Amino acid sequence: MPWPGPKAPGGAGGTGTEVVLSRRGWILFALMSVLWGIPYLMIKVAVESVSVPMVVFARTALGALILLPLVLRSGQLDAVRRHWRPLLLFTAVEILGPWALLSDAENRLTSSMTGLLIAAVPIVGVVLARLTGDGERLGPVRWAGLLVGLAGVGVLAGPHLGGGSARAIGEVMLVALGYAIAPMIATRRLQGLPSLHMAAFALAIAALIYTGPAIATWPDAMPSGRVLAALIGLGLICTALAFIVFFELIREVGTSRGMVFTYVNPAVAVAAGVVFLNEPLTGTIIASFVLILLGSVLATAHRSPSPEAPAAPAPGDDKADAAKTAPEPASG
Repeated sequence: MPWPGPKAPGGAGGTGTEVVLSRRGWILFALMSVLWGIPYLMIKVAVESVSVPMVVFARTALGALILLPLVLRSGQLDAVRRHWRPLLLFTAVEILGPWALLSDAENRLTSSMTGLLIAAVPIVGVVLARLTGDGERLGPVRWAGLLVGLAGVGVLAGPHLGGGSARAIGEVMLVALGYAIAPMIATRRLQGLPSLHMAAFALAIAALIYTGPAIATWPDAMPSGRVLAALIGLGLICTALAFIVFFELIREVGTSRGMVFTYVNPAVAVAAGVVFLNEPLTGTIIASFVLILLGSVLATAHRSPSPEAPAAPAPGDDKADAAKTAPEPASG
């Protein structure tokens, strides 16, 4: 998930004119809000009957199966060879660790709670950027956002800090850390690698690594149709289709405006858990959702530019470059 968050209307030096999304842009935006809001539901269903390695293998293998042919047809494989070391590191912190930890955590946490905890990724990203000297100066608004967002995490996680739930919450927090680190690797070390290539080869690498563990933990009996549907949905819909739609969205509206959908994902995760899994919708969940979402928006807000700031490129000028090199967002 690339940070910082969405730009103010009109761009960095903007005129204040609001950029209106096209109908196609709104459709893509709505699709992304759903496609990366429902993986938590499908993971929760899948881990009922199959192992964590099997879940990760199915998702990455199906995703790679769809995306790799697109990459091979587009060429530019030399870029992959030149960037193989940072690509391996990116794969480790974006997929290999997080997707396994996330699946294991959902053996003990509800899908809605997991989705809400992952919503803290923007806050973690701002802190890491600050610690590594790559962030803007944090003004009062952004500091307030960090504190509000952390309060939301505390409200959500506090009552569960005991036994297996504490371990699961720790796993999700490690996932959030990985999702915050991965874009830094992408922006600093993988700028020369197109996003489609990054996603396809990262999925392929992960699938190869998880092949052995998946075979070793292969289920003794055929999983139910519900579980199989969840595995297929994770691979084909929440991974392969989601990446394709994401790249189209970035081309259509640019990176900054396109990434606003990440603020909608937690609401989708909570709604899906409540509607399809009968998970509780408590006052604590609602309060933590409001705090985490508000904190993420404030913590990633850009400062208003000075009147002397140079004018930014016209909206849409960054679409082509963003489509090539936009970091992969956290996909749940």
